[in-house]
Amino acid sequence: MHDIEPYWNWRHKYTAEEDERSPFFGAEHSEFEFTHAVYDHVIHPQWDNFGSSTLYLKVIFADYDDGYCIIELIGEWNDLLHNDIMVLKRNIIEELMAQGISKFILIGENVFNFHSSDEEYYSEWFEEVSDADGWIALLNFRPHVLEDMQRANIDQYFLLGGQLNALKWRTYEPEAVYTNVEGMVMRRLGV
Repeated sequence: MHDIEPYWNWRHKYTAEEDERSPFFGAEHSEFEFTHAVYDHVIHPQWDNFGSSTLYLKVIFADYDDGYCIIELIGEWNDLLHNDIMVLKRNIIEELMAQGISKFILIGENVFNFHSSDEEYYSEWFEEVSDADGWIALLNFRPHVLEDMQRANIDQYFLLGGQLNALKWRTYEPEAVYTNVEGMVMRRLGV
């Protein structure tokens, strides 16, 4: 896992460390020192720790004018043991929402497992973005992770599956990823 870097090809357009409105403004990363791990597997030092011991992320793009951000995730999403959704919601999502973000694109191809607990924070997040005409879309999550989310009945809070799970997002600029995802979301919502 140490060689899986967060997507870097948009860094000429956006870096969370240089964005004064980002929860990660001013963060510094080593290119050589591996300080984070998921269990006994070290991960690339460019990933950001938001308070979970098994799930890390990178805000790879944010557009405050259009009110969206793209977040890439790595690790194990574990609500059962670590309440990762609460930590994510309180430490990152609420800060981004305070800056006008209401549309969230979560990239999960490097989320290896999901363990559920209750749905309180998912429901809260969904209601808050819905009130702001926003949404939460999941891109390229692994089929078994989506199945676990569906079994836990939290899939109702996300837009997921279908074309969202096959989007070759790395071939686009971030604005085009948003446009593509928004188009899929609007079709699903019947808008």
